[in-house]
Amino acid sequence: MAESLFGVTFLAALPFWALLILAPTWSWTRRVAASPLIVLPPLVIYAVLVLPDLATVLPAVTHPQFDGIRTLLGSGTGAAIAWAHFIAFDLFVGRFLYLDSRRRDIHPLVMAPLMVLTILLAPLGLLAYLAVRRPVSRRTPAPGTEPV
Repeated sequence: MAESLFGVTFLAALPFWALLILAPTWSWTRRVAASPLIVLPPLVIYAVLVLPDLATVLPAVTHPQFDGIRTLLGSGTGAAIAWAHFIAFDLFVGRFLYLDSRRRDIHPLVMAPLMVLTILLAPLGLLAYLAVRRPVSRRTPAPGTEPV
């Protein structure tokens, strides 16, 4: 089951990424991205993987030790759990980038490569976005409305 869910996880997030990258100015994209529930599909997969194996996962994450985490991630279920975790949070970060960039009126052609980088290496995508968001912004958010 873990291997099957591993394969489905990115596919569950792919339509949302496609909207954020390929149709960022479409009104439906803004509606979909407005809800944090876009991360629900990979979160459900994560829950399906974690809950039956909670007795193994919980000790590893409540008292993290290098060897314990390595053992967990070295298993098929652990790899699928980690992948679902990555996909869910990468999409959540992508949603933040999309919403913040739309508020700042950053051109979609600037955002597309940053979004792809976020899909592949989310921490680096977020770092790159934070580095370029002010210089390329065509509009500054009103004081007090700027997200972190």
